Amino acid sequence: MAPSTLILVVSFFALLLLNVPIAVCIAVSTLLTIYSLGDLPTAYIVAQRMSTGIASFSLLAIPFFILSGVLMGEGGMARRLMEFANALVGRFHGGLAYVNTLTCMFFGAVSGSAAAAVSSVGGFMIPEMERKGYSREFSVALTTTSATTGLLIPPSNIMIVYAVVAGGVSVADLFLAGVVPGIVIGLLIMTACFLMNRRQTLGTAEAADLTTVLSAGLRALPSLLLIAIVMGGILGGVFSATEASAVAVAYALALSLFVYREVTLSDLPRILLRAAKTTAVVMILIGASQAMSWVLAYEQVPQQVSAALLAVSSNRYVILLVVNLLLLMVGTFMDMTPAILIFTPIFLPALVRLGMDPIHVGIVMIANLCIGLCTPPVGTCLFVGCSVGKTSIARVVRPMLPLFAAMFIGLLLITYLPELSLWLPRLTKSLLPT
Repeated sequence: MAPSTLILVVSFFALLLLNVPIAVCIAVSTLLTIYSLGDLPTAYIVAQRMSTGIASFSLLAIPFFILSGVLMGEGGMARRLMEFANALVGRFHGGLAYVNTLTCMFFGAVSGSAAAAVSSVGGFMIPEMERKGYSREFSVALTTTSATTGLLIPPSNIMIVYAVVAGGVSVADLFLAGVVPGIVIGLLIMTACFLMNRRQTLGTAEAADLTTVLSAGLRALPSLLLIAIVMGGILGGVFSATEASAVAVAYALALSLFVYREVTLSDLPRILLRAAKTTAVVMILIGASQAMSWVLAYEQVPQQVSAALLAVSSNRYVILLVVNLLLLMVGTFMDMTPAILIFTPIFLPALVRLGMDPIHVGIVMIANLCIGLCTPPVGTCLFVGCSVGKTSIARVVRPMLPLFAAMFIGLLLITYLPELSLWLPRLTKSLLPT
């Protein structure tokens, strides 16, 4: 390892251990590394890379999708989606667990935020599950893990981030590629719930007749239509992914103000401020990470990592397992967005050399890092879930282990069966006119 690369790694992890914000860790370690290289204009390079890094038309979608997610979170969508999920699967033994998972999948998809899904869905599902005989810790664990499925089901901000960092990857194809993997992981989590609860006496909802199911479906339909509008518009060539994000905001605003009427005009300044704060954090992260990516490319770190991985084994499956294990470790101490920004330029070239499609690589990385959102010490969803459920991480870890196992099995299926990710984009391209 070159001395400058060593400075980058040591300074980054030292700042991270000191609990310095991740964007500052990236920027400072990058500054120190460029300074150590000699006569390069350190401040100029960092400033230039940060500014050009966020000067991307595709990135305009992020603030819009963040705003639409906040509007969806405050507009009463979660309760209506829960009622629909309850009408579909609440009658079965342990049905509330399935309702929880299905609601998190629905809401995570329409809001694009796993943390928002934990907060919004957990706020009413955790007390209801406890009332029906489920332990509070299991309810928190289930909500936390289920919420991450929404990051794979479009629209998803993290997919936009990956597309920008990877370069030349279609956001629309990524959106389509995440649908089947997200559903697979959701079904595996439901299977784990069935195995965990099959011998327990748990309350179930009354069997819903067709009229009840249709009524609940009609109430939830306006929320679910957001996905159809965004994906249909993109695939139909009506608008680009970036323009789709603006359409999503207009639709979510109309839904919240005029249809569900759970957001008022006086709420908008607070909602806009909340979305602006989240957007600022994401954009600073992207800018700082683009500067670090320049350093990594200058020092030829991706090529070195590719050579090191290929030296481990010539077997593609072994290398994929090694990459997954490394990303699982990364996910325990780093949030998803910075992890995607930092490790995509490192791992993507090596995996593409093995013959993997960049779209498949993106879905594997996202599915992998979703597990990290539920693990201490930096599991965002885990902290939100424990806060909403008023319990401790130590108590939640044990019931979460079978759910982790389900997510890991899903990760292996996504990794080693690329058609799970690539089938839908290929099918759509074959059906749509060129």
